[in-house]
Amino acid sequence: MKEEGSFEITSETERLVIRPLKKADYKNWLNEFENRYPSQHRHDKGRMDMSQCTEEWFHNLVDKHQELALTDTAHVFGVFRKEDGTHLGMVDFSTLARDEFQWGRIGYSIHNQYWRNGYGEEAVNEALNMAFHHLKFHRIEAHINLDNPASINLAENVGMKYECTRKGFIYEFGGWTDNLIYYKNSID
Repeated sequence: MKEEGSFEITSETERLVIRPLKKADYKNWLNEFENRYPSQHRHDKGRMDMSQCTEEWFHNLVDKHQELALTDTAHVFGVFRKEDGTHLGMVDFSTLARDEFQWGRIGYSIHNQYWRNGYGEEAVNEALNMAFHHLKFHRIEAHINLDNPASINLAENVGMKYECTRKGFIYEFGGWTDNLIYYKNSID
């Protein structure tokens, strides 16, 4: 059921449902975060302390996602397995510029206990379709750390193209780091 004033785009693939989080997702969402494996590499958060993530906190998060979507600041989608509704991860789009640009950034993560099943590629492929057809972006970029081959492979597997390396692009890990820029356009 759609709440008044809510932003609801839902899409399905053969195995997945991609949609905004709902307040009723709390237990499923929390369970999958709590069942993550330890970190597999520097860009995998692995197990996290979820003690602050109460049901009230989650409801506020869902409301915040709705507010961001309604203002076209960001669009955050949960990735769920169609077969049983299991929360597998997230895909999000940040609006970088509208008007004559229609330009956004994609972020994606799949819980590490579900890696190597093709869920990431399937989810990102469909999310890009959603970005172009429903959110009306023309250009989507992925900003990827140089030492994240899994994310690079995923971007390439969904047809994103390497454009450039932006030097000192993002402040993380205690300093300004370079990012690879991959892109896809609505006319590609």
